[in-house]
Amino acid sequence: MVETRFDVLTIGNAIVDVIAPIPEGFLEAEGLTEGIMHLVDADRSAYLYDRMPAEKARISGGSAANTAAGVASLGGRAAFVGKVANDELGDAFAADLKAQSVHYATPRLINGAATARSMILLSADGERTMNTYLGACHELTEADILEDEIGAATVTYMEGYLWDPVEAKRAFVKAAHFAHKHERAAAITLSDPFCVNRFREEFLDLIRSQTIDYVFANVDELMALYETEDFGAAVREIAKDAELAAITMGENGAMAIWNGEIVSVPAFAVPDVVDVTGAGDLFASGFLLAAGRGQDFEMALKLGCLAASEVISHIGARPVADLGALAAEKGLVIAP
Repeated sequence: MVETRFDVLTIGNAIVDVIAPIPEGFLEAEGLTEGIMHLVDADRSAYLYDRMPAEKARISGGSAANTAAGVASLGGRAAFVGKVANDELGDAFAADLKAQSVHYATPRLINGAATARSMILLSADGERTMNTYLGACHELTEADILEDEIGAATVTYMEGYLWDPVEAKRAFVKAAHFAHKHERAAAITLSDPFCVNRFREEFLDLIRSQTIDYVFANVDELMALYETEDFGAAVREIAKDAELAAITMGENGAMAIWNGEIVSVPAFAVPDVVDVTGAGDLFASGFLLAAGRGQDFEMALKLGCLAASEVISHIGARPVADLGALAAEKGLVIAP
């Protein structure tokens, strides 16, 4: 095992988010389903950008990159692996991670697709509908997975959104192999019911083959994985299949399932839910950091829920507050 340099290394789509609130009827007029991630091509992306309200926020995002930013804000050592192009948005994405103290050294894509971007449409209740052009981030390959980075991370965490291109799948499996070679854990987030419905059997195979050790999901994703509307039944199934599962339950908090035991905690109260984008990503930040440092699952769940509560209180999927300071204020001690 090599020396530990990172608490959490994440692998996923490198995306710049373009976020705006939308008027009632916008989604219906555009033929969009609320709360779902829609994949779009470059032309559709440009069309939606032009149709969005003038007041737009441009923020670097991507599920796994958000998790890395959350780990860093909590005072952890974070790294990210993901592909951007050698263009203006790629520059902005890299600069944002550097400013957030996240290690990021993936080579840029030259003479290929543009850096990915996601048009995020916010409904009045804070629900987000994503329209994502994947561009350069789908060009991640096994060559971008470095053993000295993966082996130096306590946990390698991968996002289900990227489980699509053949090369990216190979990259995930290679990363899990390097993690296990160095006696580290490999984790995945199921990301979205859309992803689960497309790749259910492949996700189950990753879990049951122990290629993946830890599984992150929300209630809808977990029920989609086992094709049931009975949440309790889905919990019993994941308990059989995964070494560890961390399940977010929105305003009902979160639970961890390990060795047949269930630990749950309530959510932190949020007076004004502004934008739920990134809630699951930031939950993973707190949970992975605490669990990776040997803290119990109750503390890991609490830290995850706290990080999620911060990110849903403002627009954007990365924290604006110092999460480490916020944790201390709430009496949550993060192990050194």
